[in-house]
Amino acid sequence: MSSPKPERQNQRSKTHGESTLNGLRKEKESYRDKPWLKTDHALVLNTFRLLVADLCEQFSGGHLGLLRCGYKNMTTDQLKSYHSNRADTLCQGHPEIETEGIELTTGPLGQGVANAVGLAIAAKNIGATYNRPGYDLVNCHTFCMVGDACLQQGVALEAISFAGHLMLDNLTIIYDNNKVTCDGSVDLSNTEDVNTKMAACGWEVIEIYDGCYDVEALVIALRQARDGNSRKPTFVNVHTIIGAGSAVAGDATAHGVALGSEDVAAMKILYGFDPQQHFVVPNQVRDFFADLPRKGETLVENWQHLFDTYTFAHPLLASEFDARLKGEIRVDWKDFIPTQLPTSPTPSRTASGLVFTPLAKALNTFMVGTADLSPSVNMAWDGKEDFQNPSLKTTCGLDGSYAGRYIHYGVREHAMAGIANGLAAFHPGTIIPITSTFFMFYLYATPAIRMSALQNLHTIHLATHDSIGMGADGPTHQPVELAALYRAMPNLLYLRPGDSEEVAGAWLVALQATSTPSIISTSRHPLPQTGLTNRNSVSKGAYILREADDPHVTLLGAGTELSFALEVADGLAALELPVRARVVSFPCWALFEQQSRAYRRSVLQREGGVPAVVIEAFSGVGWERYADAGIVMTGFGKSLPGEQAYEWFGFEREGMVRRVKGFVGRWWGGEVGRGEWEAL
Repeated sequence: MSSPKPERQNQRSKTHGESTLNGLRKEKESYRDKPWLKTDHALVLNTFRLLVADLCEQFSGGHLGLLRCGYKNMTTDQLKSYHSNRADTLCQGHPEIETEGIELTTGPLGQGVANAVGLAIAAKNIGATYNRPGYDLVNCHTFCMVGDACLQQGVALEAISFAGHLMLDNLTIIYDNNKVTCDGSVDLSNTEDVNTKMAACGWEVIEIYDGCYDVEALVIALRQARDGNSRKPTFVNVHTIIGAGSAVAGDATAHGVALGSEDVAAMKILYGFDPQQHFVVPNQVRDFFADLPRKGETLVENWQHLFDTYTFAHPLLASEFDARLKGEIRVDWKDFIPTQLPTSPTPSRTASGLVFTPLAKALNTFMVGTADLSPSVNMAWDGKEDFQNPSLKTTCGLDGSYAGRYIHYGVREHAMAGIANGLAAFHPGTIIPITSTFFMFYLYATPAIRMSALQNLHTIHLATHDSIGMGADGPTHQPVELAALYRAMPNLLYLRPGDSEEVAGAWLVALQATSTPSIISTSRHPLPQTGLTNRNSVSKGAYILREADDPHVTLLGAGTELSFALEVADGLAALELPVRARVVSFPCWALFEQQSRAYRRSVLQREGGVPAVVIEAFSGVGWERYADAGIVMTGFGKSLPGEQAYEWFGFEREGMVRRVKGFVGRWWGGEVGRGEWEAL
């Protein structure tokens, strides 16, 4: 653990440091008692604090989001729109990616830590791929600001552990250690030694004892983090006082409510401002930042000059690099997807590997990872190189470098998905991240997947073992309810292919959905190859697999259970009094909803009074939109081998035929009608 300027810290401990470290005492001394604080720094700090105080008073609340400066559209008028009824506000409740200057939307605590690790991994990988001696094209450093609550979140701890393992020295976490949460002091729920924990996770630790006023120490620490030679990520523990300078300094009250007009007026008097004026930015403060635009423009110009000379020295690399920055991939990428796939029963997870790994091998746009399930997910390709700290020599011999594109995330599903969001947001389109694990374990990753959907990030998640057919691991691993969650999530494609041909279609859809995350849901057990499916029809969401003249019923088959619908149709046709059944394959609700009304009607054909029955070994919640009844799961699974599990829950041909026949009879007999969903 290192601390900048220890001789100054001794002085601080006599004046301000003790109350900072305690975190509960009211700040009684004036900023004028800080001999190390420069006058211009004091004015800038106080201006920002009063802007925050005025803004909180305006909307009568606390919990202010991060103020953004340096962007032309971020005017004082926009600043005042925070928590207002203005639809065009750029000051959202939490910063949102659509706004200039916001790398990612990170509202739920801890997500930003995982995102930051993803950004750092992206920079390491792109730099290792394209940098050459004398041409340091990609050398950016990721800074991540966190509070007490962020560090209590599991996703943050997963990501912190992983970043330390990878020795991401281009990553710095800045910890606003004010020792306060919403409920009160942080020691209500957390008394750990955070510095020791971070050091144990492989991080360099720097401590700042007066984060409220010691600007110089902060600058030294951040420069050390960016330019140091520790070969580790850096954790800067900045001790602060929440509500500094106010009557509630150091108290949880300062977190969630406005300070009150009298308190704000007193602060303005203390800092030499007019208490009757609001949102004041003195000219001296504007002058303090005046040269920043030109500095930024110079950095851009210098980088462009570097890239121009790089283009001359390394034209092929430069062309590839430029295309990736534009989000372009080879125009012939579809040619790498096999046209011929197995015709014998094949697990759709195996088919997924056959479809995708040729692409991953040929195109370095993809960064592929798994949560410790490489043998199960079939995402590794011949000759793949792991993304790994190059100095690490693993016991198993799977070494790598920062240029590698296969990531072993360990058993960290939530962080895996959050890191993928960071990878996708690093100059969007430069990297397409692919994650993989059992479908059930994506429940751990759901908050991060939701954030990718909210931000229009291009991430792809390969889920295996997606049904009760995965077998004897039992109900803990059989995801009967999870599809309903993901089908309900806006801007997410949950794709459940029914055989190898539809797997190819699912990958085609996911790879082209550049502003939408996708989950491709696959089986552990072999699936029959129907010979009727069409990869190009998957993009429609649902399509007719088998038509019937004057049908009595439409059977909707989904994913792993698609072949069951065909078996039931055959069984109904073989009855003494045949029941004529149409069969529809239904791999993706969201895509189906994007089709025209005319197309949807042509597929379902419900307007003629023909009932629809879905067959899927998942919860039936939501299927009532498209079907009138379903052979579905109404409870959790069971610890049985896959075939026996299906039989236990009634997914065997004779029983399904009998139940569908009975329902069709009740339907046409008027005993049940539209809107009266039945789980058969």
